[in-house]
Amino acid sequence: MSLQEDIRKALKEAMKARDGERTSALRVLIGEFGRQGKKDLSDAEVVSILRKLAKNERETLEKQGAESSLYLEVVESFLPQMASEDDIRAWIEANIDFSRFKNKMQAMRPIMAHFGAAADGNTVRKVLESLS
Repeated sequence: MSLQEDIRKALKEAMKARDGERTSALRVLIGEFGRQGKKDLSDAEVVSILRKLAKNERETLEKQGAESSLYLEVVESFLPQMASEDDIRAWIEANIDFSRFKNKMQAMRPIMAHFGAAADGNTVRKVLESLS
């Protein structure tokens, strides 16, 4: 089952449970998918949309001085688990030969190819900079 189908299923469950706030949040997600121009999106496209929505919500909450919102929790519940700095560091040490690169930052491509959506580019860069 695709991530988009999971979100639609969660909307049906929220509607049956009469959970108004969760239903509203899920409808916003589905509405955003509808604005993409095609009916079925790949999981990578859905994750990209969810990340953008989560980032926008965090920025809004930061401006308002609020901690969290149900909407942000709903969006983040569908995002894949992110790799930790320790996971990234361990994989780099086991798999990357820095002698093949002119500088450490050129190793970003194979690292991001391995982790894909499970790693944030800024986190990978931070780990690379911390390596000696």
